[in-house]
Parts: sequence; C-alpha cells; structure tokens
Amino acid sequence: MNRASYTMELMTIVGSVPEDQRQGFINAFTASEKNPVILFGFNYWLGFLGIDRFLVGDVVAGILKLLTFGGFGIWVIVDYFLIGGRARDKNIELARQLRESFSRSQASAPAPAVEAPAPDGDNPPQG
Repeated sequence: MNRASYTMELMTIVGSVPEDQRQGFINAFTASEKNPVILFGFNYWLGFLGIDRFLVGDVVAGILKLLTFGGFGIWVIVDYFLIGGRARDKNIELARQLRESFSRSQASAPAPAVEAPAPDGDNPPQG
C-alpha cells in the first residue's frame, strides 16, 4: 500500500468514527501504530534477525527470518521494499478494529434518562 492510498483510507476511517469518540480513537491509534520508517531502520540494521517482522506482528516470518539469517541476506533485501507497505497494512487493520470497537461502544451506551416533570403546586401528588 502506497502512502497516498494509506492516508486516504486512514482519513476515511477516522471520518467514520462518531464525533464524540474521535479523539479517543486517535489517541488509541497513535499509541499502537507501526511507523514504516522505524521498521525500515530495524530491517536495515537487524533484518537478519527478523526484528522488523516481529515488530510488525509477523511472528512466523520473524522466526523464519531469524533461523535463516534473513534468508541468507536475500529476504533482508526484499524487505527493504516490502516492510513499509506491510506496516501500513497492519496500521489499516488496527484502525478498522479500533473503529469497530469505538462504534460498538457508542451503540451500547445507554440512552440518557428523561426526567419526569416536577409536580405542580396546584395539583398535589396523589398517593
């Protein structure tokens, strides 16, 4: 996923979150998102250990990359081009999950209680 389509998709998701829940959504998303630039740096320096794949959540790929020393260097080179897109894909998955949870919390919120009118002084309550 390229940066332009990532930004458009993310803005669409943020726009679909209810207005009163939006700030909480943004805070939760920024706390958990994966930065593609940082993952590229991890791939550059520690790619042969699979650290970048572990950080993005691809545990099986991280283990395979670790056991093969980055696919004998080939997988590290391939991930120079792929890890940024993989991070953006994971971020979009995270944003969709957060949107669903924030939308569910909005739907399950109780409706505000309606107060009964105060008794009139002319008509005392009957009991």
